[in-house]
Amino acid sequence: MEDFLWTVGVIFEPQFGYCRRMSTKVIALITTIDDVYDVYGTLDELELFTYAVERWDINTMEQLPDYMKICFLALYNSVNEMAYVVLIEQGSDIVSYLKKAWADLCKTYLLEAKWYHSGYTPTLEEYLNNAWISISAPAIFVHVYFFVTKPITKEAVECLKSYPNIIRWSSMIVRLCDDLGTSTDELKRGDVPKSIQCYMFETSASEEEARKHIRGLISETWKKMNEDRVADSPFSQTFIGIAMNAARMAQCMYQYGDGHGIQDRETKDLVLALLVEPIPLSLQNI
Repeated sequence: MEDFLWTVGVIFEPQFGYCRRMSTKVIALITTIDDVYDVYGTLDELELFTYAVERWDINTMEQLPDYMKICFLALYNSVNEMAYVVLIEQGSDIVSYLKKAWADLCKTYLLEAKWYHSGYTPTLEEYLNNAWISISAPAIFVHVYFFVTKPITKEAVECLKSYPNIIRWSSMIVRLCDDLGTSTDELKRGDVPKSIQCYMFETSASEEEARKHIRGLISETWKKMNEDRVADSPFSQTFIGIAMNAARMAQCMYQYGDGHGIQDRETKDLVLALLVEPIPLSLQNI
């Protein structure tokens, strides 16, 4: 339900129901695979899984442990099915673009796992250069582009491969908001140090000072994204709006802590109010 709530906040218009359904599936896959890298997999297993995703070859499944076979096959089948729909409807073969997005994501997960297993704490810059991709927003945006764009243009697709600034800035805000809301809990379960801890380690700042610095980075990144939203772009206003809304939704989801991963009252109340309980209509307003 939390996965679907993200999609409603990012693209709510009625005509994009397919985008919301498929994006929910993508986010669910990401959440599961993220936990594989953070919690369950050994470093050797994670290298094998990353290789399998890079190759995008069903035969590479043979070398994976059973629990990873389930993850890889679910990912492989789901992504290929999404690509099949686009191929039928628009005649565009997008498998290579989706595959690259997942490979890029898994490589950043693997680097974080190597940092964790070696006890290495990166500098804030080093962390963020990897973390704006490992937050998974770029991979989601690549999928979403194909869900909402008709016709697909070669110029936009080529631009998409290198993750243009509108994607980078939005992803950075999602990452920093996530870190502010989740870093303490995720460190307890065995995750890599987040931006707050990296800044504290690098500068000897207190946690309060580090959090203030991260909030300042969010403000500065919003300024950059607001500039890019009005710049010349091969992307539609719908897609640019999705990037903007993802950053807004991150600030909503992590406003009171980990609104995505922990079943707290705020997220539950939001889901009930938006999706379950009827909206009362006052007779005076009819």
